[in-house]
Amino acid sequence: MRTRIALRTQVRLVPLCLLIAAAAHAQTDPGPRGGLPGAGGPSPGLNTDEISFFNAARVRFQEVDSVSGGVTGEAGVGLGPTFNGNSCAQCHAQPDVGGTSPHPTLGQVRRPNPQVGLASLDRVPGKNQTVPSFIHSDGPVREARFIRNPNGTKDGGVHGLYTIAGRVDAPAACTTEQPDFATQLANNNVIFRIPTPIFGMGLIENVSDDALIANLNSTASARQTTGIGGRFNTSGNDGTITRFGWKAQNKSLLIFASEAYNVEQGVTNEGFPNERALEPGCEVNSTPEDHTNLHNPNTGGLTGTASEMSSDTVNFAAFMRLSAPPTATTSTTSELNGKSLFSSIGCNLCHSQTLQTEESPSTGQGSLNIHPFSDIAIHHMGPGLADGVSQGAAGPDEFRTAPLWGAGQRIFFLHDGRAGPGNGGLLKAIFEHHSKNLSCASGQVFTSDGVACESEANDVIEQFNGLSASQKQDILNFLRSL
Repeated sequence: MRTRIALRTQVRLVPLCLLIAAAAHAQTDPGPRGGLPGAGGPSPGLNTDEISFFNAARVRFQEVDSVSGGVTGEAGVGLGPTFNGNSCAQCHAQPDVGGTSPHPTLGQVRRPNPQVGLASLDRVPGKNQTVPSFIHSDGPVREARFIRNPNGTKDGGVHGLYTIAGRVDAPAACTTEQPDFATQLANNNVIFRIPTPIFGMGLIENVSDDALIANLNSTASARQTTGIGGRFNTSGNDGTITRFGWKAQNKSLLIFASEAYNVEQGVTNEGFPNERALEPGCEVNSTPEDHTNLHNPNTGGLTGTASEMSSDTVNFAAFMRLSAPPTATTSTTSELNGKSLFSSIGCNLCHSQTLQTEESPSTGQGSLNIHPFSDIAIHHMGPGLADGVSQGAAGPDEFRTAPLWGAGQRIFFLHDGRAGPGNGGLLKAIFEHHSKNLSCASGQVFTSDGVACESEANDVIEQFNGLSASQKQDILNFLRSL
């Protein structure tokens, strides 16, 4: 692992740092655009009943969880025993509910990283926990994964930032300690992930496998000439294309929501019914803690709306499924020129502009041309972005092409949030797509740990580097219009 980190540093110093230094004064990321959020509401065309379901699900998405109930302002139950947040909307916030990490001075939602406050929130006096060194008030919301277990076998799982030990609503006998992040960081054994925005995800869920395959096949010749591969992550059970998460590891929005509820907040549910990292003295509630309501939680009766009778995870999935895609504002001469350049240098070979949905049970969502700017495929990004974690068919340096719709109002970029305010933002994100392992022999494709010797994006980034400063700025302006 140390060797791989060293190679990554060596790679960036040679082809990229000089470019960034030379380009810093020539073109810059204009930052998240102002104006209306252009996201966070219901998908256009929904009928009245569907909009009501969306609005109720949106409220449930904002619910704050406690451990056992009874904490003022925290209606949910089931937090812990380890957790990264206490509400979906806490992390999915910018530019509106369902987005990504907020920032204290930028964007529509101006507030510090909420994970900082969780170290002291609802704690018994003297029982505060430690804010991990990689969590900052002006940094991205993060989850931490360990690459390997102490015995050297692969880990890859999420290790919660905090535990319920010492909270006012947790059993006094619960003493679960926080992970030793300092030691794991020193051992180069920690990688990070940031929240993905969920706007318009129901439309992506409703693109057929055949349509995704046809889209990928349509660029096969052009991708081959530029060194771009691409393949789909798939379900090990039915073989269909999985499409959600940084490595496209989750099949559906319901699975995506269920896993996140258990992993990020520690709430057991009908999709993931077992507690994580449960130690003696920490068990509080019967499981699954989130479940279908046989009785209406508001009236006590046996009937109610779809939202009232459904579990939190079904509501979360409905909120994502019925949400509108981000609205682009591309209109200026610079933005339109940037859009053309984006395609001419090959960015569109992975960031496909248009996909088509199939028939949908939701009103107005079927047979639509949508513009996520993603092929939903996974690609080898080489040593620069490799995180050493495999999920499904996605290997240690493979990532799903991140949809770019909504990029205009995001603050942090790439899977770990390394590109953000003060270090280049979008421009850094573009440069980080380029990397090469200088220790690979001639003709070698992969290292022994399964990481590609070169990023598939190298040729495209080199074409970007060959543009004039004004042309690069046009592309940045175009991305900020999405």
